[in-house]
Amino acid sequence: MNDFASRRCSPQHGPALSRDAVETLLKQLAGWTMNAEAKEIRRTFAFKDYYAAMAFVNAVAWIAHREDHHPDLTVGYNKVTVAFATHSVAGLSENDFIGAAKIDALSAA
Repeated sequence: MNDFASRRCSPQHGPALSRDAVETLLKQLAGWTMNAEAKEIRRTFAFKDYYAAMAFVNAVAWIAHREDHHPDLTVGYNKVTVAFATHSVAGLSENDFIGAAKIDALSAA
């Protein structure tokens, strides 16, 4: 578990993280990638079946509600893609990495 998993999301204002900052922070998250514009990070999680995928979605929803930072979710039969971006900064903020780390902790449980 990295430092991000123990932190809480907070309101974000100002500029988005730079590409260099995103690349540095991304090294702390296994399996997450950024898009070409460095404005979103995403990871796809695989499950044995639909029920397990939906249980994961519900757990992600609980984390997102608690942190007040909500990712986009794409749900398939046995996979879920989680994508984070911070709309208030038009790119990525530390909140995205906090959310990603908390979701990683779910999948490690």
